[in-house]
Amino acid sequence: MKVFVIGTGLIGGSFALDLKTVMKDVEIYGIDKSQKHLDKALALGVIDYQAELEDISQADLVYLAIPVDASLKLLPQVLDLVNDDCVVTDAGSTKEHLCKMVEDHPKRRNYLAGHPIAGTEFSGPEAAIHELFRNKTNIICEVEKTAFKLQERALEVFQNIGMRIRYMDPVSHDRHIAYVSHLSHISSFMLGKTVLEKEKNERDIFDLAGSGFESTVRLAKSSPAMWTPIFNLNKKNVLETLDEYISNLENFRKLIQEDNFEEVYSEMEKTNHIKEVLNGINKNELKIAENGK
Repeated sequence: MKVFVIGTGLIGGSFALDLKTVMKDVEIYGIDKSQKHLDKALALGVIDYQAELEDISQADLVYLAIPVDASLKLLPQVLDLVNDDCVVTDAGSTKEHLCKMVEDHPKRRNYLAGHPIAGTEFSGPEAAIHELFRNKTNIICEVEKTAFKLQERALEVFQNIGMRIRYMDPVSHDRHIAYVSHLSHISSFMLGKTVLEKEKNERDIFDLAGSGFESTVRLAKSSPAMWTPIFNLNKKNVLETLDEYISNLENFRKLIQEDNFEEVYSEMEKTNHIKEVLNGINKNELKIAENGK
C-alpha cells in the first residue's frame, strides 16, 4: 500500500511509524512545506520517500496532518488529484467547515473525515512516537458520504494501529471538542501567560512551582500555528465554552471574596465527581486493550 502523509510532524509522523509496525508492504511518502521537516523525517525513518503533491495520483491512502486552515485549502486540491480507488482522511480538530468545503466535490466519496483524539504538546518529525494512537478514539464524521470500500480500508488501518472508532456529525463534534480540548488549551495558555507576567517581578516564582503547575500548563507548549486556526474555525463554540468557564471563575472568585468557604468546599467536592468519570474512561480503555491482545 502506498500511503502519502501530508504533514510529517507529530501526528503525521506517528501515523507513519505505526503503519510501518502493522503493515509489512506499506510505503510511506512524505509531503511537507518544510524541507527541514522532510529531511528530518527521512533521517529518522519516519517516511521512506519525499514526494510532491502531483505524485498523489499514485496513492492508496492520503493522510492530512496539517493545521485546519491549511486543510481547508489543500483538501479540494488533493481530491482533484487522487485516483478513484484512493481514500483521503485527515486529523483535523474541527470538522464542520472542512466537510462543508468538499460537500459538492466530485470526489467527495473518496474523503473520510476523521479526528484522532491523540497528541502531545510537542511538534515536528522528532516528536513522532510509536503507538501514539493505541487505545485512543478516532472520531469519524459523515461516514455515509464515503464510498463503502474506501471507508472499510481506512477503518481497518485505524483499528490495526489500535484505535477505537466513534461516529459523530460534524456540528456535534465541533461543539463537544470545544469543551474537552479547545478550552483546556486556552486555559493552559492563559495560565502560562499569567505566571510569565508575574515572573517579571518575582523571579523565584518558578522555584515554587510543583508538578501541579507543570501538568496544568503543559498544553501551553503546543504550537500556536496549529491552535490559532482551530480557535478561529471553531470560534462560535469556543466563545460559548469561554463564557461558561469565565462565569464559573467569577462565581468562585466571589465566593472567596465573600468568605463563603463552605460553598467553596461544596463546589470543589461536587467537581471531584470528575475522578469517577475519568476512572470509568480509563477502565474502559483497559478493557479494550485487553480484548485486543
